Amino acid sequence: MRLVLFLFLAVFITSCDGPEPRKPIQTKSGSFFKASIERSRKLLEAEENKIQAIIELDSLKHYAHSNSGSWYHYLTVNEDSDYTPKTDDLVVFNYDILTLDNDTIYSKEDIGVVTYKVDKQEIFLGLRDAIKMLKVNERATFLFPSSIAFGYHGDENKIGSNVPLKSTITILQIEKQEENTVN
Repeated sequence: MRLVLFLFLAVFITSCDGPEPRKPIQTKSGSFFKASIERSRKLLEAEENKIQAIIELDSLKHYAHSNSGSWYHYLTVNEDSDYTPKTDDLVVFNYDILTLDNDTIYSKEDIGVVTYKVDKQEIFLGLRDAIKMLKVNERATFLFPSSIAFGYHGDENKIGSNVPLKSTITILQIEKQEENTVN
């Protein structure tokens, strides 16, 4: 009886190795991501070339390049103020959205007057940064590459995938918040 129990125990212990993991059928090389990065780089380069061509044709206006990646020129400048919107300020503004070929996608009337709490509401990245650059009663035209506009997804309505945009933004009012006026 001891021998049977010993053999049973020996078989039981040696068979408890645990499950062996399966080997992957394929290994990931990262080539998909490399190809995606290369496509994005080429797309941005093509959009920037188109924007540069627009700027060269519009030689009467002085365009500047923002830190966020857009190009802009002022239509109206406010020399009397030096305050630009800060986080939590309420900004009242209007804007339009056009293609780089000046085809209207959304007019100012379509969009209407917008009240925006700076950095607390969802708007596309280029517009968010543009608002923080302008003072009250200033108006400027911005050229946005698709990467800081609506990107790959578009707006799921009139703006398609990877569409660079042009927008004229007018700041109508800035309501400073308490924390920003103390500093």
